[in-house]
Amino acid sequence: MADMITLTLDPETSEILMNDFSTFRTDPPQYALFQCRIDGCTITLYKSGKAVFQGRTAAQYAGKYRTAADTVLPQAGSDEVGTGDYFGPVCVAATVLDRESWSKVNQLGVRDSKQLTDSDIRRIAPDLIRLLPHSLLIVSPEKYNDIHRQYNMNAVKSLLHNQAYNNLRKKTALPSLIVIDQFTPESSYYRYLKGRGDIVTGIRFETKAEDKYPAVGAASIIARYAFLCEMDRISEEWQMEFRKGAGTDVDECAKRFTERYGKEQLYRVAKLHFKNTERI
Repeated sequence: MADMITLTLDPETSEILMNDFSTFRTDPPQYALFQCRIDGCTITLYKSGKAVFQGRTAAQYAGKYRTAADTVLPQAGSDEVGTGDYFGPVCVAATVLDRESWSKVNQLGVRDSKQLTDSDIRRIAPDLIRLLPHSLLIVSPEKYNDIHRQYNMNAVKSLLHNQAYNNLRKKTALPSLIVIDQFTPESSYYRYLKGRGDIVTGIRFETKAEDKYPAVGAASIIARYAFLCEMDRISEEWQMEFRKGAGTDVDECAKRFTERYGKEQLYRVAKLHFKNTERI
């Protein structure tokens, strides 16, 4: 089912929306001022000021035009980066966003880090780190390989998200709305944490949460920034460029690394349980 998001826009924001998508304009239906279709989303702006975003990318395009009235505040959110990359760390960040910081964060264009370029991340993240209470966990490949001997990937992520929220609530009170971009069912998440005495509960689990909740989007950007900085660091340390992702180009990069430094050093830069290890 396609997502549908309805926002109420003031006249100024309505003008901004129409200008932003003027090149994608189509004939509007009755009672509408404007309509356009772009990349899996139909945007209809009605004379009443209501804007309807409908389609698989609705949350992505609606994000810029949300107001504080459209957003439940305060909210906390967390996200992880690096779990799909053979090289580099796993980074998990958690943030809290309140009404005071919302407008500043919204102006930065916060959304899912996967929709931003690396240069966008490097530009936006330092401001988010300065503006928002946050916690950040960076698990090196070496540490990750040790942990993965005992826990699967979803268990590792569950442990890290829980720890990120524990660290965050030492800095600031957690609000009633706490959101995780869902990577495993809620029941499985808490099963992975069973037996721990510091479990943060009352969490909302939603897919595509980075576009729906700015706190999750901000956490996603902070985590991605940390990942990029760590990739810069290990590239400098080992004097070679490490490829992101887990495709065939990454295999070639891993082969060059092992030829130069030996297979026994891979555990220091790569997640060894990935299929890339077998392929090389």
